[in-house]
Amino acid sequence: MTHSLVCPETVSSRQFGKKYLFDQDEETCWNSDQGPFQWVTLEFPQRICVSQLQIQFQGGFSSRRGRLEGSQGSEALHNIVDFYPEDNNSLQSFPVPAAEVDRLKVTFEDTTDFFGRVVIYHLRVLGEKKV
Repeated sequence: MTHSLVCPETVSSRQFGKKYLFDQDEETCWNSDQGPFQWVTLEFPQRICVSQLQIQFQGGFSSRRGRLEGSQGSEALHNIVDFYPEDNNSLQSFPVPAAEVDRLKVTFEDTTDFFGRVVIYHLRVLGEKKV
């Protein structure tokens, strides 16, 4: 059964409003720094099997191309899937080939904002926890 894998023990690497990535509140958001590449890393307290990535951007502050990378333990990150979001406010879903990881990195490239900023209202990782 597929469900949200982000839990209170999930650690995010970003500092600017990172708590708002997962709070499920329609009134809050996470905003990135400026620059050509923006990213978020997630460290899970246990191994997971990812099956879907969901993102809701603020229109005008989205990414045209994204990359999901993952690893287990201290392994180097490897590419899992590239995805291509639309520049709108809707919750977008991207299928992910089954990947067992305990760390993910979501990179946002080719942003629609002139300064390279990204604004995200919801970031969800769906799949199953491994035992």
